[in-house]
Amino acid sequence: MYKNKLYLPPHGTGGMLITFCGLDGCGKTTMIRRLSNHLQDLRKPVLLTRQPTSFMRESEIFRTYMDQSDHSSYDYRCLSLMAAGDRIQHIHKVILPALRAGQCVISDRYLYSWIANLRSRGYLRDHWPLEIASYMLRPDLAFFIDVPVQIAVERVRSREEERDRYIDMDLQYKLRHQYRSIARQNRGILLSSLEHEDDMFAKVLEYVERHRWMRNGNTGTSI
Repeated sequence: MYKNKLYLPPHGTGGMLITFCGLDGCGKTTMIRRLSNHLQDLRKPVLLTRQPTSFMRESEIFRTYMDQSDHSSYDYRCLSLMAAGDRIQHIHKVILPALRAGQCVISDRYLYSWIANLRSRGYLRDHWPLEIASYMLRPDLAFFIDVPVQIAVERVRSREEERDRYIDMDLQYKLRHQYRSIARQNRGILLSSLEHEDDMFAKVLEYVERHRWMRNGNTGTSI
C-alpha cells in the first residue's frame, strides 16, 4: 500500500499552500515564523495554521498518546480516524477558503505527519488512509525538515514547559525514517536541520520564489 504515492488533488485556486513536517524539535517553528514574516513584509496575505487543530490536540485520546507511555485504553486506529476527520474539516472549512481568497496558507504539520505516525506504529496494511487522503489537498510546497533524533530530543528538553515530557524514543527513530521516505515518494522538499538556520531559510525562500515565478509566468497572477 504505502509503496504508492498519495493522491492529493490540486486546490486550483490563486493562493499557495505550504506545509512543514518533521520531528518535534526539527526547526519547523523557526522556518514558519521566518517565512511568514518575509511574506508579510512583502504585503502578501498569510494564514498560519496547524494540524491537527487545537480541538483534536486537546482531546483525551490525543493527550494520552502524546503524554503517556500506557496506551492500552485506546485503539490507535480510533485516534487516526478522529485525526483524519479533523484534518478534512480543517482543510475544507479553513484552508480552502483562505486559498480561494488568494492567501498564502502555511501549515505546521499536514497529513504527511498523520501517515508517518500510522506507518511508524505498524499500520502498513491498512488501505483506508489512501482513500481518506484523496479528500485532502495537495500542497504547492511540502517541506520536510530532517534532524537526528538525539538533537531533536535535546531541543525539546531545552524548553522549560517540555523538560519532563514523555517521549517515545523508539517511535522517534521510526518517524524520522518515515518522514524521509514520504518526502522521497511524494516529491517533498527534504531539508537538513544541521545546516545553519540562515542557510536553511535561504533554501526555503528559493523554493517559494521559484514557485511564485513559475505561477506568475504561466497565469499572470500572483499571491
